[in-house]
Amino acid sequence: MLKVDLINDFYAGNSSNSYKLFGAHFENYEGEDGVRFTVFAPNAISVQLVGDFNDWDGSDHYMEKYDDEGIYTLFVEGIEEYEIYKYRIETRSHATVDRSDPYAFFSEERPYTASKTYEIEHFTWSDKDWIKNRDLNFTKAMNIYEVNIGSWRMKKEFSDDGSEDGEFYSYEEMADMLIPFVVEQGYTHIELMPITEFPFDGSWGYQTTGYFCATSRYGNPKQLMHLVNKAHKAGIGVIVDFVPTHYVKDGHGLYLFDGGTVYESDDINRRYSSWGSVYFDYSKNHVRSFMLSAVNFFATYFHFDGFRFDAIANMIYYDGNRNAGEMGHSISFIKQMCDTMHHLHPTVMLIAEDSTDYPGVTKWPSVGGLGFDYKWDLGWMNDTLKYMEMDPYFRSNKQNHNLITFSMHYFYTENFLLPFSHDEVVHGKKTILDKCWGNLEQKIAQFKVLFAYMMTHPGKKLNFMGNEIAEFKEWDEKKEIGWSILQYPLHEAAFRFVKQLNHLYRNYSCLYASDYDHNKFQWLIVDDNLQSVFAYYRKSDKENEPGLITILNFGTNVHRYYSVPVPGKGVAREVLNSDLETYGGANLVNPDPIKTHPGQNDDNNHYLPVLIAPFSALVLEFVEDDDALS
Repeated sequence: MLKVDLINDFYAGNSSNSYKLFGAHFENYEGEDGVRFTVFAPNAISVQLVGDFNDWDGSDHYMEKYDDEGIYTLFVEGIEEYEIYKYRIETRSHATVDRSDPYAFFSEERPYTASKTYEIEHFTWSDKDWIKNRDLNFTKAMNIYEVNIGSWRMKKEFSDDGSEDGEFYSYEEMADMLIPFVVEQGYTHIELMPITEFPFDGSWGYQTTGYFCATSRYGNPKQLMHLVNKAHKAGIGVIVDFVPTHYVKDGHGLYLFDGGTVYESDDINRRYSSWGSVYFDYSKNHVRSFMLSAVNFFATYFHFDGFRFDAIANMIYYDGNRNAGEMGHSISFIKQMCDTMHHLHPTVMLIAEDSTDYPGVTKWPSVGGLGFDYKWDLGWMNDTLKYMEMDPYFRSNKQNHNLITFSMHYFYTENFLLPFSHDEVVHGKKTILDKCWGNLEQKIAQFKVLFAYMMTHPGKKLNFMGNEIAEFKEWDEKKEIGWSILQYPLHEAAFRFVKQLNHLYRNYSCLYASDYDHNKFQWLIVDDNLQSVFAYYRKSDKENEPGLITILNFGTNVHRYYSVPVPGKGVAREVLNSDLETYGGANLVNPDPIKTHPGQNDDNNHYLPVLIAPFSALVLEFVEDDDALS
């Protein structure tokens, strides 16, 4: 019944498919159809299988102890799909605990906690061309729309006092609404906040119980497969947020699974996180196999195009604190996981949410790195939002001015991705719009400059749902985002501006094809702190494609003939201006092509005289040839 090679790999810490060994599998054994249940419980005295099929009395369903290490297994004939079950474990202290299956493919919908038998193998995919042509997107546009499935849209919102439950759309229903929206708005990828099973809505999926379960809140696993398949057919990639660092302490899950420390550290001082959860102990080979298999499982069965790994800082340093020392076994596991995934799924992106300055996060393990493809640039995010909160008077301070320029000092040390994620719009932090200084009109104007800066800065992009509508209300997982705000002209104009930016980003390869080539970025204005003006040039790789000049005015002054130094003699044409009337501005624009003029004392220097409105962003197409634009 059990394959020896799977068992050996599991114990060696090298298994990427231990889900084939453990869990509930529909099989034929000695001519009978049924389900084989297998679980790892090394500290158990005995294990019974319990469920509706035996009225939760496991006295006739004791599992066979397969080996001395703690594998238990049992074949039960006649079991059908969607049967609920748990493992009843007698611990060494002779207590009895009921646990859900760590390798279950499906679970009961909360608040219930049993596992369900589920046939995971057969789904008809139609995304062969997508899978064949996808890559890691280093030279492609990647603009990610981060989504919480439950609260992008809701059938019924939860009541504020908790007296009434909300009602979610299913994965399939969400696919019909979300994917056309993402296509129309110009995003390239959807990132789903964690969809592995979790008990508490308020954890947003970051405190997990089922690492092989797509949460039943929104339907069954094949409905999630349908969503991914439909996205691929529409040309949209799907990334999933994954939590390899820690897990929840709820009694039906992994915590003290068999009465002993199976998944957590034996050292109580290294066991618990500051979030009230439990750290995985990657010094244990079976834990390494468990997580390797979980990541591979979702890449294999759900065709995800990438994984964003949460809280990597807490796998590098204990509690994310450099002074607490490096987590050597966790770091070793990260390298192993990245190596394994790049071997098994070479076109699946691995993205680290890491707030440390640990070197080589996106370098290959073979040259001393961790092996991720991308790293969130949390330094850029924090500096930028700190700057946006300031009164313009204080932005003119040189030190504060450098908050905008500093990112380019370190940008080429890693493959950075620029995030404005869910973390920035909750817990009293205010939304992205509300962080901006001033009254509503001033906030909206600066919001547009901020997004122009983000979309023209080197690096891939990520925005959380609601950012695009200039949401004022902080995100609440119990409510859908505030779509009704689009009835107000300023918000509707900001929404259209973000859409236009998204399409501009995809239409000009200079904004994405050479993100990690320092030769393709050039500061044009970097030290005008008194005016709070910045300008930079993104050069195209293609001979016949113009580069783009971005000019950002974070100050309150109008500049009628602001001279922007440019790489050579040529002509510029405005392709985007946040002050256009259609975007809620005053229409201070540059309607005609702008020719360069020579420097006052040096004909070899060239400048563009531009009109710049207060709190505005200009994007100019630039061609180094007088006759290139008519």
